This record gives sequence, C-alpha cells and structure tokens, in this order.
Amino acid sequence: MTTKQNTDNYYVPGLSHWPITASLAIGLLGFGASLTVNHMTGGNILLLCGFLVLFFMFAGWFSAVAHESESGSYNAQVDKSFRWGMSWFIFSEVMFFGAFFGALGYIRLYSIPDLGSLEHQALMWPGFKAGWPSAGPHFSTSGFSPMEAWGVPAINTGLLLSSGVTLTIAHWGLLKKNRTQLIWGLAATIALGMTFLVFQALEYSTAYSEMNLKLTSGAYGATFFMLTGFHGFHVTVGTIMLWVILFRSVAGHFTPEHHFGFEGVAWYWHFVDVVWVLLFVLVYIL
Repeated sequence: MTTKQNTDNYYVPGLSHWPITASLAIGLLGFGASLTVNHMTGGNILLLCGFLVLFFMFAGWFSAVAHESESGSYNAQVDKSFRWGMSWFIFSEVMFFGAFFGALGYIRLYSIPDLGSLEHQALMWPGFKAGWPSAGPHFSTSGFSPMEAWGVPAINTGLLLSSGVTLTIAHWGLLKKNRTQLIWGLAATIALGMTFLVFQALEYSTAYSEMNLKLTSGAYGATFFMLTGFHGFHVTVGTIMLWVILFRSVAGHFTPEHHFGFEGVAWYWHFVDVVWVLLFVLVYIL
C-alpha cells in the first residue's frame, strides 16, 4: 500500500472481501430470479437473500471507501479516475434512456403512420386511426385516456427543477465552508425528490384505476410506463445517494478542496433532472 497522498503512485487498498460479497449477491439474485419466474421452490427465499447481501455489500463497501477518502488515502490521480468513472457511468445512462426515447420516436414517426397507410388496414383493424396517442391496431377497441401534462406531471417538473436549485445552493455552502447551508440544501433536495415520488405513485394509481391506462395498453402504455417508471427508479436511487451524502455531511465529511462524493451524486441528480425535462416534453406535451 502506498503512503497517504503519494502523488507518484496510484493508491491501491488492502485486501477486501467486498468484491466476492458482490459476486455472491449477484449469484443469489440471478438464481433466485430464475427460480421465481419459473415458479420453482426456494426462488423467493434466494431472491430475498440476494437483496439482503446486496444491501449489506453496498453499505459496507461504500463505508470503506468513505473512510479511505476521509483518511487522506486518495491522491489527485485517484480523484481523476473517480471523475472519469462517474462520467462514463452517466454516459451509459444517457444511452439507456436514449434507447427508450428512440423507441418512442420510431413508433410515433414511422410505425403508426406506416400501419395507418396500409390499404387493407380498415379490414384488418377496423377503427384504427394512425394518430398519437395510440395503443396500436391490435388495441384499437380498448379505450384509455392519455396522461395530461398540466396536472401532476407539471407539478413534478417544478419539483425536480427546484431540487436542482437547492442542490446547487448546498454545493455553494460546501464551497464557502457553510455546513448549515450544505445540510439544509441537501435536506430540501431530498424532500423535493421524495415528494416527486409520492406524486408519481398517485399518478400511476389514477392511471390504472380511473384512466384504464396500464403497462399492457399497447404502444402508448408501454412507452409511457417504461420511460416514467425507469426515471422514477433513477430518482429513487438518486434520493438514496443524497441521504448518504447528507449523513456524511452531518458527520463532518467533505471539504471545499476534496468532495467528489458530493459532486458525483450532484452530477447524477442533475442528469435525472435533464432526463425528466425531455421526458415531460416528449411524452406528456407532444
């Protein structure tokens, strides 16, 4: 192991059991999921054990990294590698959502018009109209109501945009060594993120119970729930990250010169905000 703050060598931590623990969690999750979807005995138990081991691994490994960082073990080269790693991770998320936005665009701009232009479509799919929102020709007789933009979605847009502002205020507090501003800014961001999730749950409940809009509602239902659902999952993950950063801030972690743990989570949260703005425009408005 290198000495602390050695600028000539890359820091390599000591032996760790966390990688093999992560492998065990992935194995349990894989076998558990396979058995569960095939309705085989023991699948649910293995799946539960996999999640428990996974959460234990996350808590332990992240704690170890945080303590190494706060002890001064990481030099500038390690900090740079963290930034590159987070950048590539966010790029992979851009490609992930890009695939879903691409699918939505292909359906709206090509598939639906092509199906509507077929000469025999009136005989095959009576009542089908090549317009959006549409469930597709197979679902042309199953009515549903599309989600309006100027209700809960507009409120959620305001919540997420506001959370980006409060997170930036928290960052300014950190840079100014104002820990009170840092902590309250993070707390406000978390509150806004959790409120967003509550409103999204209400939106889903309304969609299923009153609008007949479900994941199985053809092209519109599938794209709507896949895009908004995966975004909601990312908001959930980001909120958990923010809780961790809040606890670390309360514990006195981070300095104006050394706080990539905060910055990495902030990058992720701002990315989630940008995705929602695109989603609001392309899914709800257009």
